[in-house]
Amino acid sequence: MNDILSLLPAVFAGILLGAIFFGGLWLTVNKGLGSKRATLIFLGSLILRMAIILVGFYFVAGDSWQKMLACLGGFLIARIVITNVTKKIKQTNPVFIKKVNDEN
Repeated sequence: MNDILSLLPAVFAGILLGAIFFGGLWLTVNKGLGSKRATLIFLGSLILRMAIILVGFYFVAGDSWQKMLACLGGFLIARIVITNVTKKIKQTNPVFIKKVNDEN
């Protein structure tokens, strides 16, 4: 029982890291699709999100594979939650993409 309780901070850290990663991905897609510099936005966002996640997993896990697995579980929980929340937002507030003219 004590072992499970010691893994709860790793699960919560995984949920936080997942919310940062997938929330950032959702924001990037919403802002990047209508931008003239979509490649720069998507690439910059990917590098920033991956750096945050890798450093976060490194510090949370330490030298314990159990903490790494608990953090990954929290990360996947956040993925499911963010996916469901963004589906509901998309259904209630549809986003129409305007065509970007490259000649300007």
